[in-house]
Amino acid sequence: MKYGRLGPTGVRVSQIGLGTATFGVAPTASDAAGIVSAALDLGINFFDTADVYGSSPTFDRPGAPPSSERASAEEILGRALAGRRDEVVLATKCGERRFDPDAGLSRRYVIRQVEQSLRRLGTDYIDLHYAHFPDPDTPLEQTLAVYDDLIRQGKLRYVGLSNHPAWQLTEALWIADGARLRSGPVCAQVKYSLLDRTAERELAAACERFDVSIVPYAPLHGGLLADLAVLDRRISGDQRFGGTGFTETEIAVAGELERLARVWGMGMQQVSLSWLLSRPAVASVIIGAESVDELQANASAADVQLTTEQADAVSALTTAGH
Repeated sequence: MKYGRLGPTGVRVSQIGLGTATFGVAPTASDAAGIVSAALDLGINFFDTADVYGSSPTFDRPGAPPSSERASAEEILGRALAGRRDEVVLATKCGERRFDPDAGLSRRYVIRQVEQSLRRLGTDYIDLHYAHFPDPDTPLEQTLAVYDDLIRQGKLRYVGLSNHPAWQLTEALWIADGARLRSGPVCAQVKYSLLDRTAERELAAACERFDVSIVPYAPLHGGLLADLAVLDRRISGDQRFGGTGFTETEIAVAGELERLARVWGMGMQQVSLSWLLSRPAVASVIIGAESVDELQANASAADVQLTTEQADAVSALTTAGH
């Protein structure tokens, strides 16, 4: 496993991080511990979760227990990391409003959710806490001030922004600098893959300029950039979260990527993730493995380094900024 530096923190995180959005569904709660253990054995030290992961209705699927009967991803991950907590960089989030009308980034809500996350994770500190989505009702000054208080209390180490545009990231850095806060955002988590390069429009340049890391989620676009066999699955892509399937254009790009990977003697997932890790400001990519085999295949991408010509060939398959 290779490691990247998380923004200006000096903290080293594995280039492949393990996401837990579907913990309790795929993998099941009983299988998740084995995947976490395998991740640790592979050198993965970066684990990503959120207060709404796992037990929210959006992750329901046939054959899985209903959300009301599932433990949260935070609880499942906390149990799996028992005894090894200090070996990892643990990230969680709050602020998603789909399931809680009171959610957001107010002082009241953030404090309550951080306290609940600490209990569910079975830890007394969180390495990295993300503001999950922008909150138009709460000034960034308030959110950053409460984060500063929580850092001073030792409950958080660093903060990040998730799904925020470049202008809000820049504003947050200005606020943190002007108020002399202990930590402005050290990283930005955003949906980013060969099939969704919106982050390259403005966010990547801002992150590179201000030494803020990008941590992509959905780097394999629901598995399409890992293995074309995903097209045979009953539930794939954004269908896992109540969305639609893949478009014909996306499938065509994936087919060409598969051809290149075959010519180069690599797996599709190795090419996809290695390409993304070569992009400016990217420190680690968050993958959501449903089995140990998937985890091992994705983790192998950290051992691959594309040549300049190969990276350019991959880039040419899609348009930057779209």
